[in-house]
Amino acid sequence: MKSILIIGMGKFGHHLCQSLLALDNDVMIVDRDEERVSDMIYQVTNVQIGDCTNPQVVKSIGVGNFDIVFVCIGTNFQSSLEITSLVKEMGAKCVISKANRDVHAKFLLRNGADEVIYPDRDIAVKLAKRCSANHVFEYIDLAEDYSIIEIQPLKSWVGHSIKELNFRQTYNISIIGIKKDNHKVIMPPPEYVFSEEEHLMVMGTKDDLGAVLKKL
Repeated sequence: MKSILIIGMGKFGHHLCQSLLALDNDVMIVDRDEERVSDMIYQVTNVQIGDCTNPQVVKSIGVGNFDIVFVCIGTNFQSSLEITSLVKEMGAKCVISKANRDVHAKFLLRNGADEVIYPDRDIAVKLAKRCSANHVFEYIDLAEDYSIIEIQPLKSWVGHSIKELNFRQTYNISIIGIKKDNHKVIMPPPEYVFSEEEHLMVMGTKDDLGAVLKKL
């Protein structure tokens, strides 16, 4: 559980807040528009109405007490930049700011953001990759060259165990989980035998995963 501050409660801020609360984090929210926070008053740890481009407002919040500060200002880049810089100057440990364009990200990183996120772009890229590959049910980018994908087992795998197929050495990818109906197996043992109805979560380089996808 972490202590988290969200500045800016637009659509993205709301979704982020709800997801963080579902994971049992302590969340405080701030927005200058009272209507944007009214529906979350009884769900979050604390609510404050105020303009965080004002140093006095930021100082009253005590940004240094939070593990992470999210700056989720959507359309006003000038405000996002000012707030990002201000919360960092006032002692925020980790600042994650929302950006819509690469040029915005560069300025945010130069002015206090520890990390920049592109929610719309990231969702679009993920959806494009998943829809462009046949038989891929989920796609997660881990790093520049590594991904996790959810696939059905190859027909040649069904009825054989991980050990029997010498899976890791043969395909150079790792099985991190198996989903069948409502049951999940995390890090299945070498003796696990594949069946036709299940989905596999496999991790590897994009080239190695691509080689497997071509066989599906």
